[in-house]
Amino acid sequence: MAITASLVKELRECTGAGMMDCKRALLDTGGDMDSAVELLRKKGAASAERKAGRIAAEGIIGQIVAANESKGVIVEVNCETDFVAKDESFRKFVDDIAACVLENSPTDVDALSAMALADGTVVEQARLALIGKIGENVTVRRFALIEAAEGQVSGYVHGNRIGVLTVVTGAVEGPLGRDIAMHVAASRPMCVDETQIPVEVLTKEREIFAAQAANSGKPDNIVEIIIEGRMQKFVKDNTLLGQPFVKDPDITVAELLGRHSAAVKFMARFEVGEGLEKRTDNFVAEVMAQAQTG
Repeated sequence: MAITASLVKELRECTGAGMMDCKRALLDTGGDMDSAVELLRKKGAASAERKAGRIAAEGIIGQIVAANESKGVIVEVNCETDFVAKDESFRKFVDDIAACVLENSPTDVDALSAMALADGTVVEQARLALIGKIGENVTVRRFALIEAAEGQVSGYVHGNRIGVLTVVTGAVEGPLGRDIAMHVAASRPMCVDETQIPVEVLTKEREIFAAQAANSGKPDNIVEIIIEGRMQKFVKDNTLLGQPFVKDPDITVAELLGRHSAAVKFMARFEVGEGLEKRTDNFVAEVMAQAQTG
């Protein structure tokens, strides 16, 4: 059977694989479209296995909030380079993942990987196919899903790299929930209030401040005042309620919420690649190496 350009084009549109890969697959399968698709998927999976160990610390944050504002999700999906993070296929995959989480409420990433996307493709199969298409490792790193029995779920995404979900209860009016989410994105609070700061964190900070104050040579009673003052500042700087509101620094977030008789019951903030090892490869050298072996 003759392998025509239109047949190659059809297979390419169906699978997203490269033109030469499509042509070889059609030649190897005698022009049988279904067999060619299966062969390309197998090759894509093999390619994915080779790339699985490579560092994926770039990517984007995806987010969906239900129309009735009772439920929301943020997801982080990683790739190896910022270039691929801008690819339409990669972005669609992230959107599909977020929609799957919102619809099916998986308990963790492993459970999510076994679920089906809206088109019926299992998440893990879709991930492997995407790796085969874009040539980089892709990982679904984490997600946060919140269903609020009361209050308003709001979200904010900044530049596809920072995503926030909040639940605000009380007299929530207008853009209050989104404003709070925007503040969390910009100011990066550790938690909502002092009661949520881990005891070990407070203990460590107090020890550091105590050591600093002890070196001042001041009397013990003054040293204790210094320590307490620094601890209070630490709490204000690192809790949502204690921070100056980004859109009006003359008031704190607590004061803003008080004006609206509102309260924040939940917040989650994701930033792409936080805590991950960054790739330090010389990209030009890698391209040259591939060109020499290709």
